[in-house]
Amino acid sequence: MALLLAPRLAYFAGVARTEHVTRAAQELNVPQSTLSRAMVRLERDLGVDLFARHGRTVSLTTAGRTFLASVERALAEIGRAAEEVRADADPATGKVAFGFLHTMGAETVPGLLHAFRADHPRVRFSLVQNYGEAMLEGLRAGELDLCLTSPVPDAPDLVARRLDEQKLRLVVPADHRLAARRRIRLAEAAEEIFVTLEPGYGLRRITDDLCREAGFKPRIAFEGEEAETLRGLVAAGLGVALLPPPTVPRPGVVELTVTAPRAVREIGVAWPADRPDTPPVAAFKKFLLSRRGNLLPS
Repeated sequence: MALLLAPRLAYFAGVARTEHVTRAAQELNVPQSTLSRAMVRLERDLGVDLFARHGRTVSLTTAGRTFLASVERALAEIGRAAEEVRADADPATGKVAFGFLHTMGAETVPGLLHAFRADHPRVRFSLVQNYGEAMLEGLRAGELDLCLTSPVPDAPDLVARRLDEQKLRLVVPADHRLAARRRIRLAEAAEEIFVTLEPGYGLRRITDDLCREAGFKPRIAFEGEEAETLRGLVAAGLGVALLPPPTVPRPGVVELTVTAPRAVREIGVAWPADRPDTPPVAAFKKFLLSRRGNLLPS
């Protein structure tokens, strides 16, 4: 019924407003015969009379007034939705729904947005911090336009580009037996207790893969959702962790360079393969791709 009625609602509201089919046809820029037939069909499909005819003029029946109140609300909501999507697509003032990893929220993303807005000062952003798999689902669901994630996804319905890589360090408590070291082979930590992110997080997958490459399966005591929480657990002596560099040094821990295997995580940008970009999304995507190799703070 909604599909049947929708094209006629604006016509009905126009006739109701003017109480005159000819005048409404002129305002709506449609032939009078088209408008008259549309109103007859609307009444026939609803099974009620919406208008009382008085020569060339019309007036609403009780049913017509009831119907008009809902139609006006529906048309107003459609108008607001149209204005919103047009505003979001405006090249100068539109909106970008941008997702990124928690570990990039304190420094990397603010720096990127500051640099982008130097040339696009009025573009608006909807920012979402989450783990990688959740952001990829956000792209697929249309909730995000772009996301920075790790590992760089390889999926047929997404496009992804590698932008940079970030070294991972073995973080140990300050009073740990390895704390006096500056470098370490990961195999030397095979007997340690690890604290990690939960399964489904990209950094957890990288941790598992690096430990496997080093010849062991990590013994995991705690699983969390945020890297700085893991640093706190390490500082409390509850385990060791493979983590990216902190924004600011954390007391109570020592961060060791891992010499083998090569401990890095790739950072990439991803977007849906089959969705056209609005102008602000296209501009921000071009900006991110221009930062390839220079995405992360030095």
